[in-house]
Order: sequence, then structure tokens, then C-alpha cells
Amino acid sequence: MESTPDARWLNRFGRYLAPPWLGVLSRTLAAIVGGYALAATCSMFFAVALPIPRAQAVLTGMLVAIVLCACAALWAFATRTALRAWLGIALPTALFWLGTIVLGAHA
Repeated sequence: MESTPDARWLNRFGRYLAPPWLGVLSRTLAAIVGGYALAATCSMFFAVALPIPRAQAVLTGMLVAIVLCACAALWAFATRTALRAWLGIALPTALFWLGTIVLGAHA
């Protein structure tokens, strides 16, 4: 059966979106950008949420953020799809950000 010109164009276009390097690029961006966002929001949340002196809370938040940034990079490449990598990093980032806003720290 002959394929229509539109179907051939779509197949040709789909081949350019399917290369594996795009998944690797997406995961790399999730690890770098998402990991940084997760670390930053985690640090902000701990700085306002911990019931200890502010300087110690900031330091604790920064130390936990370093660990979370490394875990985000591991997560980005351990998941089955790049979408799961983004969602697995974006969801905790959004929760940390929301928690910071609820606790009243406006940056």
C-alpha cells in the first residue's frame, strides 16, 4: 500500500526526534538544571524550616542540598525514561519550593 506524502513526511520527521542522543541530552539537562534547582530549593526550605539558629539551619540545608544534587544526577540516569527523570526531580523541587513559600520566606 502506498503511503501518502503527509505520512512520508511524518515518518521522516519522526526519525529526527528518535535518536538516542536526545534522551541522553534530556537526562543530562535534568541532572544539571534539575539537580541545581532541587538543591537550591532544598537549601531554602531547610533554612526556614529547621527550628535551630538560622546560621546552623542554612549550613544544614546546604549540606543536604549537596547530597540531593548528587542523588538527582544518579536518578536522572537510573530511571527508565527521560520523562520519569524530569518528573522525579521536578516534583520534590516543587514541594520544597511550596514549603518555603508556606513558611513565609519570600526570596
